[in-house]
Amino acid sequence: MSRALAFLLCLLLPGAAMAGAWQRETGSVFVATTVRLGWPQDIMTWTSMEPTSQYNTVYLEYGLSPRLTLGLDLGRAVSGASKAVGFVQIPLRQAERGPQMALQLGAGQIENEPVLRPGLSVGWSLERGWLGIDSLAEIGVSNSRVDLKSDITWGRSLQKGRLLILQVQTGLPANEDAFVRFAPSLVTPLTKRLKLETGVGIGLVGDRDMGVTMGLWAEF
Repeated sequence: MSRALAFLLCLLLPGAAMAGAWQRETGSVFVATTVRLGWPQDIMTWTSMEPTSQYNTVYLEYGLSPRLTLGLDLGRAVSGASKAVGFVQIPLRQAERGPQMALQLGAGQIENEPVLRPGLSVGWSLERGWLGIDSLAEIGVSNSRVDLKSDITWGRSLQKGRLLILQVQTGLPANEDAFVRFAPSLVTPLTKRLKLETGVGIGLVGDRDMGVTMGLWAEF
């Protein structure tokens, strides 16, 4: 299967991450910072309780207008390298019924190399939650490297303002095997504007790690 075809298949799958296919309200700000710790799934290989991997992420969105959301994505790329990407998101389809669709155009650096990052989000509102997919390509400007990623997310509103999120994370790094991870999490309100995310993750295909996630979400 060609990489172009693989990316098109990612775009056609039903999800969302953060804003997903929905635009931020004008003047609103969303910020999330997350710490992820990982260990090998094979406990027999452990030499200590110390995590064998750790990375931090910062994600920000700002609703500039009804049709334009600005964002900043700092942390870890599909390849596992450090990244810093700014982006704009514009709606392709915003309707009361049926799927919502949004196009994302980003640019920045991955491991000090310039990249372009186009993406597409498709989402459906459910009775007490949402279903969506965020798909993107990280395209190296100078090295022509192309990494692909698609996250399928199901979210449900629970009592007391909590959110249950079940996410399947998939990726196809250049010159590496594809991976699939399962990452469920629970989001709990701490204050009116601050929420705590706690979760776990486990590699299913092409990833032999498991780990825990803790993050803070803030909305203004």
